[in-house]
Amino acid sequence: QVQLVESGGGLVQAGGSLRLSCAASGGIFSYYAMGWFRQAPGKEREFVAAISRTGGRTDYNDYVKGRFTISRDNAKNTVYLQMNSLESEDTAVYYCARSSVMFSSTWPPTRTGFGSWGQGTQVTVSS
Repeated sequence: QVQLVESGGGLVQAGGSLRLSCAASGGIFSYYAMGWFRQAPGKEREFVAAISRTGGRTDYNDYVKGRFTISRDNAKNTVYLQMNSLESEDTAVYYCARSSVMFSSTWPPTRTGFGSWGQGTQVTVSS
């Protein structure tokens, strides 16, 4: 059973930066694509970014493209989300997720193709 634990959230002013981390335990980390999602108050959870098993491919939603960078360190079983130029609209709980299928050849991963989730970390951007 995989466990995903996010960290790095907090309060930041608009224009600032944060780096989220997600440490995975259980299962073989490098077998799975990983992703970040977020959920703002009163809104549905939305896709933010995904990264392939080796880190060679990434995918972003249009709103964060150019501001956020997803990366991973398979030796540390950790995936990261570097968030720059933060805006008030980025305020949300951010969730780390693991693909449901190991060695999946589907790219980019379908938004419903993530089956394991962390507990989330709050990011609040003040304007």
